[in-house]
Amino acid sequence: MEQTKAWEIKRISSQESLSRQIARQLEALITQGRIEVGEKLPTESQLCDMFGVSRTAVREAIAHLKSMGLVETRRGIGTRVLRSAPDHHFPARRISATTVEDILHVLEMRMTLDAQAAALAAERRTPENAAAMQSAHAQFLAACETGSQARHEDYVFHRTIVEATHNPFFVSLYDQLNEGAIPRTKLLSVELDPEAISYYLERVAREHTEILEAIISGQAEVARDAMHRHLQRAYDNYAAYQDRSHA
Repeated sequence: MEQTKAWEIKRISSQESLSRQIARQLEALITQGRIEVGEKLPTESQLCDMFGVSRTAVREAIAHLKSMGLVETRRGIGTRVLRSAPDHHFPARRISATTVEDILHVLEMRMTLDAQAAALAAERRTPENAAAMQSAHAQFLAACETGSQARHEDYVFHRTIVEATHNPFFVSLYDQLNEGAIPRTKLLSVELDPEAISYYLERVAREHTEILEAIISGQAEVARDAMHRHLQRAYDNYAAYQDRSHA
């Protein structure tokens, strides 16, 4: 593609996640307007050649951009740019500094715990586990449809994944977190922005679907990465409250 000649692509380092480096460079090109809204990204093969990486790294990078709301992928069409800035919808108008710190501490731990649980669940899930996860996901979607914040249903979905590891210590640790594992449980109703929380839950639902599909299909690494992206995106979202308070 002719326009890619001016992109000044940097070589990928082995010191950091390949997909993260690719996603960061593509995000910069999009936010700078060098890849315009509505424009298609190069194909997977072209991106592999440009960055000198595997298709797996490229696909993970595209998945990260999708989680940010920057691009969408359609079968037979390719990946195109949806917007020129990350899609940050803050679920609350304000959060106290102490509450933000608590939320970030829990998410920091869960990025390791839940990601590993998702990978193990993909390897060890039984038909009963699969049914439980699918049922929990359906209940989460139904709760969202009623206008609920789906706090309990969100926790239950993640717990069914932990149960599918068949590791009692994972389950015991998760039970100690209880619904406090879900950031929204720490927010007061008066702090919430109803419109933003609705959009936020739509994104959570999409990410849950991606995680569930990877687990059910037995793709351990895909499940691990999908879960990590899900929690990393939540972490980045809540960390932004600290940025706003210091601005």
